[in-house]
Amino acid sequence: MRDFAISENPAVQRQLDRLGALSLPQGRLGLDTVRAICKRLGDPQRRLPPVFHVAGTNGKGSTCAYLRAILEAEGLVVHTATKPHLVRYNERIRVAGRLISDESLADLLERVLDASEDLGPSFFEVTTVATFLAFAETPADACVIETGLGGRLDATNVLESPAVCGIATLGIDHETFLLVPEAGTPEEPLARIAFEKASIAKPGAPLVVQSYAQGPLNSVLATASHIGAPVALRGRDWWAGIGETIEYRDAKGPLSLSLPLPTLAGAHQADNAALAVAMLRHQSAVPITPEAMAQGIRKARWPARLQRLGPGPLTALTGQRTVWLDGGHNPDAGEAIARHFAKAAPLHLVMGMLTSKDPSAILRPLEGKLASVSIVPAPGHEAHTPADFAPFTTLPVRSFANVAEALAALPPEGDVLIAGSLYLAGDVLRRNDEAPD
Repeated sequence: MRDFAISENPAVQRQLDRLGALSLPQGRLGLDTVRAICKRLGDPQRRLPPVFHVAGTNGKGSTCAYLRAILEAEGLVVHTATKPHLVRYNERIRVAGRLISDESLADLLERVLDASEDLGPSFFEVTTVATFLAFAETPADACVIETGLGGRLDATNVLESPAVCGIATLGIDHETFLLVPEAGTPEEPLARIAFEKASIAKPGAPLVVQSYAQGPLNSVLATASHIGAPVALRGRDWWAGIGETIEYRDAKGPLSLSLPLPTLAGAHQADNAALAVAMLRHQSAVPITPEAMAQGIRKARWPARLQRLGPGPLTALTGQRTVWLDGGHNPDAGEAIARHFAKAAPLHLVMGMLTSKDPSAILRPLEGKLASVSIVPAPGHEAHTPADFAPFTTLPVRSFANVAEALAALPPEGDVLIAGSLYLAGDVLRRNDEAPD
């Protein structure tokens, strides 16, 4: 798993090598191990500033980006934990507004790995506890924490008293983990996904959610009720009309906000921004002004999500055309991408996708909007071959050894979309000298 375990700093690399050797022991799922590691290290998850905890299939990372930007626009110091990283592992842990330093990262990972070696921890458990330690040991006004896989059994779910929890969109993803048959859980797939995500709820902490179809909505409401978390539901407790602006209101008082649309590309980003605003409105730990909300929505950045690439070694291969990058890899992400390019001229698609993902997820929604399809590997992982994609497009599917070769071989006209995997997106950002900072 060297794809997430590379650093130019030798001290960090030594710990990343140890981290990269870890795997989830067969048959073990649960929070017992991460709780045991936390206990050995003084329970840092109990010593955090007010926590904003976010789950969802798509949109949770963007929602975290809006939360962070708004909180910082208010003048607050914010810790942020997001995943996965794209270029450097340090991206997962942002301490007081800055990516964690190599020195701090090496120290934290060593402490957690040493303390947990006999427990056989997973990569995600060690990463999560290291993040909690970093946040507990540096003063800040708030923490924004994104879940990893699912929610109920995600290592971040050892958090005990968040200020507020939120759930972004729901869709089918990570089926081999999240849809494993289990007694007492919903049988309908999307309702089961909703149950897993909603299980980050905590007694007394508001759970702020988007509107969903009836099956998953019932699952969210039942899960929150069982836990004892009050639900703030879009369309019932808060409203957000999306047009030239975001017209937000809620049931907490006679407040109506007219907020700017995000600068992040994609119509769905306005919904993610609205969820962030609703989470801020439904918590009481950190007061936020409408001015900070507006400023944060405009300033938020989230790489590899309909990101327009800047000048660099890769984009230089495409002449004057626009090159877009998106790490989306499931059907919901494909639909969001297709909506963004609905009125665009035909695109050249360069795609790499893991074999664990649906090969039609991006191609099917873009049918009729593409000028060419080029397939490249997903760095460090088993990837679909051109033959896997051929049934989902009427265009010839060409294969290339890497993105640079694919870009250099494109016809002379038409913009470009690189998509299908966050691993591919990270490799593109690194090769185009646009690593997140």
